[in-house]
Amino acid sequence: MAGLSLGEGALFSASTHRTGRRRSIISAKSGSSFTIAAERSKISGIEKIQGGKRLQTQVSPVAPSVTTLRSLDWDRDRFDIEFGLQNGTTYNSYIIEGDQLAIIDASHEKFRFQYLAALKEQIDPATINYVIANHTEPDHSGLIPEILKLAPDAVVVGSKVCIQFLQNLVLTPFKSMVVKGGEKLDLGKGHVLEFVMAPNLHWPDTMFTFDHGSKVLFTCDAFGMHYCSTATYDEDLMTIEPHYRFYYDCLMKPNARSVLVGLKRVKDLDFAVIATGHGPLLRYNVPELMSKYENWSKQALEKQLASVAVLYVSDYGYSDRLSQTFARGLTKTDTGAQMIDLNSTDSQEIVESVARNSAVFLMTPPSTGPANAAISTLYAALKTKKPVLIAESYGGDDEPVDTILQRFVELGIPTPLPALRVKETPTESTYQQFEEAGTDLGQLLSQKKVIEAKKTQMPVNVAKAIARVSGGIYVVTAFKGSTKGAMIASWVSQASFKPLGITIAVAKDRAIESLMQVGDNFVLNCLEEGNSTKLMKHFLKRFPPGADRFEGVEWTVGKNSCPILVDALAYLECTVVTRMEVSDHWIIYAHATEGSVSKPDARTAVHHRKIGNYY
Repeated sequence: MAGLSLGEGALFSASTHRTGRRRSIISAKSGSSFTIAAERSKISGIEKIQGGKRLQTQVSPVAPSVTTLRSLDWDRDRFDIEFGLQNGTTYNSYIIEGDQLAIIDASHEKFRFQYLAALKEQIDPATINYVIANHTEPDHSGLIPEILKLAPDAVVVGSKVCIQFLQNLVLTPFKSMVVKGGEKLDLGKGHVLEFVMAPNLHWPDTMFTFDHGSKVLFTCDAFGMHYCSTATYDEDLMTIEPHYRFYYDCLMKPNARSVLVGLKRVKDLDFAVIATGHGPLLRYNVPELMSKYENWSKQALEKQLASVAVLYVSDYGYSDRLSQTFARGLTKTDTGAQMIDLNSTDSQEIVESVARNSAVFLMTPPSTGPANAAISTLYAALKTKKPVLIAESYGGDDEPVDTILQRFVELGIPTPLPALRVKETPTESTYQQFEEAGTDLGQLLSQKKVIEAKKTQMPVNVAKAIARVSGGIYVVTAFKGSTKGAMIASWVSQASFKPLGITIAVAKDRAIESLMQVGDNFVLNCLEEGNSTKLMKHFLKRFPPGADRFEGVEWTVGKNSCPILVDALAYLECTVVTRMEVSDHWIIYAHATEGSVSKPDARTAVHHRKIGNYY
């Protein structure tokens, strides 16, 4: 592979071009104006694959000589399996035409024919000079090999880790340029690209690219959302905001500290548009949506009661995806996650992370290589007796879990939870298991502090008084993909007549919370007075991560595909309409769509508490 070096702060000059009608746009940072082409978006016809799932491409102007080529994946219902989608997603790619031509990000491999056809309508691919890879996950770089076939002399530009990853993706030699933060690349006609390193947003190889000429900041995963629409921009804030938050919680919250570092690195850049990797580009609400990232990240760090060093191996098996899912489970308990890639870390960072964090989560490394060598450093650093949880990466050559466990036992290191063993390609159930394990470890580390805090946050007389606000006893059941969930609920109330609606308060650390996003379905099962003990005991017990919560319980399938408990007094089938966040719960508002009462003369069981500041 040929390499082109780039010195610190270097400015590269580079030499093609088209125009169109223009209109003004105001910079979100400085108020200065510039113009963009006024042509409307061009949308392809819909193609159907895999049983009718719809694929479509959309080409839209972003700024002078900057175009987005969006791949619209209308019916994708899961992303990396671990979380469900209600409105599909998009994979956004960009073309910058200066004197030299650059492509930023390269869509998903499933769009090979549609994407390349749309690209050829815009440019001659053979004239591409640079392919900027902000991030190497396949949904952003899947078509780089195809582009390089059409433009064999193009130079791939990325971070050091990114270029290393791409070698395993492209598998044939290609010209490359490794860039560092602050370095620039001049495409001509004012398009000067500046690179900003943004590791762990949400991948170790991630960087942002800022075009000084067009005032567009290309951020790949950051500030995006899984939301498919023909609206190129963020016009409808009310509609997209829940998707924006859900995306942040799933992908960015585990890396809250890195989010704040990334925001600091771009604060002085005068950008008007954030060109995201998924969903609509941000143009109308840039300051507001950026401030949400900052506020959410600060809140996550301020509320941390403990933290865990999450050691994974980038680009090996399912280590990175499973570790991110585990980290998301941690954050649901206000437990922080420090993501550490064993392929690129050094021994000093491992020692410092063990000292700084409350526990360690280790994804098994391959049996040879730098990640495996790092384990010896971990053994030495763990003399502090901090708890460890081990999980398999399912990479084909994992260091055996039992070998690592035995070494920890010999060192007297506590392993409070069973190792997570992955014996087949991860499924939705596997990801659920990892998320629940993260939540369990987080609760284990922070439970004492949580209870102490709740006891001191409210005067005793107020806590006793609020406990007199009684509630019924219910079991909420949900199903999405192949994942089922259930929880005992008491904070339930009717909330509207037309349409019939209810609210349920769901603690943020409940496993079922992930199955109760906007658009999701669930069933509210009312338990019967005098006949609720059995079901209460069953659903109140602590289940191992990934366990079937319905084993030994009779249930049927509702019209919305969620479980209805046979022994319930009544049930309501519901669809989540909106969610409101409060300090430690989500208030779920849902419409009731179906329902039935099995015993008209029976009454709902009631829960009376003695104190109101903790369960």
